Amino acid sequence: MNTFKDWIFTLVNLFQSVKNENLRWQTATHDQQAKLKQARVLAEKALADELKKKSIQLEHDIALLRTKNHAELAMFKTKCKQDIKDYQQYLSALDRLKSSIQASYTHLPEAVAFTIHHHAKHLLNEMWEADNFEQKMQYEMRLINFMTAVHDDARIHLEGGSRQELPEKTLGLLQQP
Repeated sequence: MNTFKDWIFTLVNLFQSVKNENLRWQTATHDQQAKLKQARVLAEKALADELKKKSIQLEHDIALLRTKNHAELAMFKTKCKQDIKDYQQYLSALDRLKSSIQASYTHLPEAVAFTIHHHAKHLLNEMWEADNFEQKMQYEMRLINFMTAVHDDARIHLEGGSRQELPEKTLGLLQQP
């Protein structure tokens, strides 16, 4: 039984020494642990402050972007409204040109006048839908040339300067690729 008692006593002493060693270690490193806890708290506070500052900056940036986008959208809407107005004016001008051809060449079949009008509308649509500025300018020049030819044919015929029965310049442009 002595052995059992010695064994338990040794075990209790071992347990006690581990506790004492742990206590000595805790006491020896207490200042360091306190500093680490304080540094951790300060680091967490600094991180929270930095996050708050970045959050405020992001909110500000988002507000600026939102304002900029609203302004750009308003400008784009205004531009689109003006484009629609311009397009409608172009169409009105083309209708007047068709009427001018019909009035100048009364014997001209209505289908020919509509074909001229349709071709002018086709050029207008190609100009309007062109992807880049260079293409847009090419189509605009073709439309201007076509409309000028139609106008010239009608004017010359009305002034009696031409004995032609058809608007030859205009029909010549229709045949070009």
